[in-house]
Amino acid sequence: MKHQESAESSRMIAVTGANRGLGLEIARQLARMGQRVILACRTQPKAQAAAEVLRAEGLEGHPMELDAADEKSIRAFADRVRREFGRLDGLVNNAGVALDGGAPGKWSDADALSAPLDRVRATLETNLYGPLLLCQEFIPLMRSHGFGRIVNLSSGMGQLSDMNGGFIGYRISKTGLNVVTRVLADELKGENILVNSVCPGWVHTDMGGPQAPRTPAEGADTPVWLATLPDGGPSGGFFRDRKPIPW
Repeated sequence: MKHQESAESSRMIAVTGANRGLGLEIARQLARMGQRVILACRTQPKAQAAAEVLRAEGLEGHPMELDAADEKSIRAFADRVRREFGRLDGLVNNAGVALDGGAPGKWSDADALSAPLDRVRATLETNLYGPLLLCQEFIPLMRSHGFGRIVNLSSGMGQLSDMNGGFIGYRISKTGLNVVTRVLADELKGENILVNSVCPGWVHTDMGGPQAPRTPAEGADTPVWLATLPDGGPSGGFFRDRKPIPW
């Protein structure tokens, strides 16, 4: 049975990679605002654990399994959302990996000439192809309700205006994600579905490492703002600290 459709002030928003770090904080802030949050995590136990974290804070999250690098998992997730909720108002494509030569938080600045292609390919599967397929699955559902907000978690390392060497897989994936944002925003022009990219800054998470200066709460502020934009808000933008930045 589908859940009762919520009031406009309480939207159904999926956050991928919501079991820890920035994703969990984005989910937390959305839940505090009264949004209905789907905690999309690689395994159901991880999603359940994230839901328990929120529950301990008096917040609610709906745990669901999603492996953003697996097409079958993405389609099964979309089918479950359609079946259980009948709508999705927001999608925060937060799940991401950084596989350029080192452990999380200890990246190795390998150059493009020595980067293993399998790592580049695996990075693109999660960081680029997964978000694109999720958009393909959910935009028709958003169109059926005349409302949608899509937030793609990008990075300053994907800016062509400030591109330099190293981290080839990660850079390609985030630059490509910015392309997805611009293309979808143009194709959805005139519809109430807003698509934006965001650089959260260098955030103290498992990926960002212990030297990162920003807290997850600081990093989550702009993604949450974009996920809850009012009608007529920006689309096709690239933001940091709620301000446009160069591509």
